[in-house]
Amino acid sequence: MPVHFTMPDRLLSMEHINKSFPGVHALDDVTLQASAGHVHALVGENGAGKSTLMKILTGALPKDAGTISLNGREVSIHNPGDALRLGISMIHQELNLIPYLDVGQNMFLGREPTRSPGRIDWATLYERAQAQLKLVGIDVNPRAIVGELSIAQQQMVEIGKALSLQARLIVMDEPTSSLTERETERLFELIRSLKAQGVTVIYISHRLEEIFEIADRVTVLRDGKWVGDYTIDNVTHADLVQKMVGRDIGDMFPRAPSERQNVVLEVKHLFSASFLRDISFQLHRGEVVGLAGLIGSGRTTLARTLFGVEKFEQGEIWIEGQRVTLNSPQAAIRHGIGLVPEDRKTQALFLNMAVADNIAMSAIPKLARASLIDFGRVRAAAQEYVKRLNVRTPSLQQLVRNLSGGNQQKIAIARWLVLNPRILILDEPTRGIDVGAKAEVHALMTQLSRQGMGILMISSELPEILGVADRILVMHEGRMAAEFPRDQATQEVIMLAATGASNGAAASARGQAK
Repeated sequence: MPVHFTMPDRLLSMEHINKSFPGVHALDDVTLQASAGHVHALVGENGAGKSTLMKILTGALPKDAGTISLNGREVSIHNPGDALRLGISMIHQELNLIPYLDVGQNMFLGREPTRSPGRIDWATLYERAQAQLKLVGIDVNPRAIVGELSIAQQQMVEIGKALSLQARLIVMDEPTSSLTERETERLFELIRSLKAQGVTVIYISHRLEEIFEIADRVTVLRDGKWVGDYTIDNVTHADLVQKMVGRDIGDMFPRAPSERQNVVLEVKHLFSASFLRDISFQLHRGEVVGLAGLIGSGRTTLARTLFGVEKFEQGEIWIEGQRVTLNSPQAAIRHGIGLVPEDRKTQALFLNMAVADNIAMSAIPKLARASLIDFGRVRAAAQEYVKRLNVRTPSLQQLVRNLSGGNQQKIAIARWLVLNPRILILDEPTRGIDVGAKAEVHALMTQLSRQGMGILMISSELPEILGVADRILVMHEGRMAAEFPRDQATQEVIMLAATGASNGAAASARGQAK
């Protein structure tokens, strides 16, 4: 049972919160207390109850039992409007923006300034939006259509929107999942400024290094239950991981260096109008190559080009010694290439379809008989990969949208494993998933590479790149800036290459790595 503790200037107290859904006790007697002017981290694996607790706080879900108090006074929160009136706002992990409206319209939707009843004061609206964009440090026109912005830019717009509400308690759910290091540091500066103004921030993140940098206290949930509340100075990284998962994960990056086999993919002098400039590299069977770089460096463009989604004007692509033409995803699949994109919800999965259907989708021709889908083979294939990847689902007919992020990511990977590709491209494979699921994805990558698959992994998390990859390629402004063998790579030299600050050193390292 949660214990009560003394907390100075306590702003928020959620006590004995319970919430059940059919067949699931999502929150079981959970307590969360947060002080004014503090950053209070909330951590736990996906499915631990973090989002459910915050949805109750912000009025998106009703609680079954328990109390919520602000400044010692019990309050009732029945809907998001109640939460906003009480000074509570939330920056959602799943962006809560309307893609066909512009930035200013999104920021002040439902709160538009007016000149007279029924007439919006557009000049004032865009002026205020511009001020919020300046505050979060993003150079975007407030009249730009949100759907045309990058994911990182949309994330900063979402942050600016929340700050414009001038709340006294702000919930941030994975706010840096799509941000560069510079943008993350800018966000942390904003958080420190909010603290100085007495604003409380509840910060949810799977990136534990961020928790230790920005938080004052941390509450841990596991399986819908309260595990503990700690000052950040009295807990270690290993402590938090153990408390979150209920077991010792051990080394998060257990990969041993691989022995190179034959070259499975070779890219020669690739140029494209969509930003690629003279890209050349090799990928061997049994090898994991990490692709690092800042957002906008061209990493995802390169992945999409190799998968035939985007076209290139010059250059050659060779697969196992044969020059190939990859002018469509179908062509890439025929040549044994699979791509797990960075945004699994919008680009990789059919959220309103069942687990079995999602896993089998890419392999329908393989699982058909006489042009008819053999549903028995579909179920057998799905069951095989659910077991192999340890997908936690009540049944093969469960809708994918109802699974945790880690299990969704495993299904996105399983779709390609059914086809047994020679080359698997993983774009941000562990974004937004918990530490336990990350360890499982890393172990899966090691297993696949040992079976002879060539893996190209894009990641914005440098510890992941350093821990998982056999070699590391670094992109800067559409070019291959550096290449490092595993034993020569550090976060510092990667960042120097990614920012274009060490072209000479990068070229030298690239030469040594070959």
